[in-house]
Amino acid sequence: MSTGLIIIACLALIVIVIIQIGKVTELAAKIRGEETVQFESNKRSANFMLLFLVGFLILTIWSAWHYKNWMLGYGPHESASAHGGALDSAFNITLFFTGIVFVLTHIALFWFAYKYKGIKGGVADFMPHDTKLEVIWTAIPAVVMCFLVIRGLVAWNEVMADIADGEEHMEIEATGQQFLWHLRYPGPDGKLGARNFKLLKSGENPLGQDWTDDKNLDDFMPADLVLPVGKKVRVRITALDVLHNFDLPHFRVKMDAVPGMPTYFVFTPTKTTEEYRQQLSKYPEYQQPSDPKDPKSPPLWKTFEYELACAELCGKGHFSMKKIVRIVSEEEYEKWAKEQQSFYLSSVRGKDFDPRKDEVLDIEVRQRKQDFDTAVDKALSATKPEEKVIRLNYVYYKTGSAELDDKSKYELDNLTAVLNKYPKMTIELEDKRLWRDKAR
Repeated sequence: MSTGLIIIACLALIVIVIIQIGKVTELAAKIRGEETVQFESNKRSANFMLLFLVGFLILTIWSAWHYKNWMLGYGPHESASAHGGALDSAFNITLFFTGIVFVLTHIALFWFAYKYKGIKGGVADFMPHDTKLEVIWTAIPAVVMCFLVIRGLVAWNEVMADIADGEEHMEIEATGQQFLWHLRYPGPDGKLGARNFKLLKSGENPLGQDWTDDKNLDDFMPADLVLPVGKKVRVRITALDVLHNFDLPHFRVKMDAVPGMPTYFVFTPTKTTEEYRQQLSKYPEYQQPSDPKDPKSPPLWKTFEYELACAELCGKGHFSMKKIVRIVSEEEYEKWAKEQQSFYLSSVRGKDFDPRKDEVLDIEVRQRKQDFDTAVDKALSATKPEEKVIRLNYVYYKTGSAELDDKSKYELDNLTAVLNKYPKMTIELEDKRLWRDKAR
């Protein structure tokens, strides 16, 4: 009985061993099949790598060439400032060297993926050290980098040079604030007035100008940035709240506007807006309608405007920090500047918060004299008696008295100057109250 059980157990064990041997054989066959599949997959992937390399390089070169007329620095978008050529040249030289590296490294990357694909019996070489190779990949980049750095420093020193003593220029100010730019120009005196952050008050004094400083009285704040072509411009740049960036891409001007730390940039516009438009008109891309929904809209080149933007992500309204920039002739600029009104005279003068409301300012004296002289010239050339009347608008009497107020002397000085200029002139003075009596 026991012998039979032992025989049966042995037979069962033999069966189990045979079955396991079969499973191991089957598993070994599968493993060999998977290796074959893996090697075939490696081969396909390597071939696709080469195809991708060719397609990728062709697409990269084609897209760069196809869209070059939309990219600043190429096609019609040459720099519109005197210093911009130096920056464009530095970028082009950098692009030349990095472009070569870009192409070669990508060719090497995908070629190595093809050449060193996994194959049966393939064994990697062990190469812990190669002096020649290390010298090549260290020395060549170092030489190229030194060249680029030196070339960049030369361009930097040229672009970032400040105004020299006695050099003719104009100075304006740009202040960034969420989400707008405050532009400030000097008036006829050619000088920007002082500012004090303690005087900042929304609406009344958005830039904190010190109204006790006479240089502030004729400063004006236009809606657009207007500059004369060929004139060196120094821009004071600052911010009231967060970090902004003063960016004039067509002029290669880009400088951070930092609260509490004034920066500056000096540049000379070399192309008027109209000249830049004519430059764009030579390219078919800019003959397209400016409004894609309206085929009859003016072409893109006719609607082109230079722009001032903020190149720093300063908040959710960042996109709205855009102003139109107009570059015009010197004559157009002078005419435009004369039409601008002083912020102080238009928005502060005579208000309760005006610290000088009881004074007659020099700027007012000059303006009143100019207006008076214009009225005299018009009266002298008039033919009708009523057109020969000149009103003295700034003659005042002290309250409850027939005595003239001191503020009247400026208008009387204007009258005296005219009488001295025309000694044979005959005049008749009449109180305006009599005019009202006659009107009744």
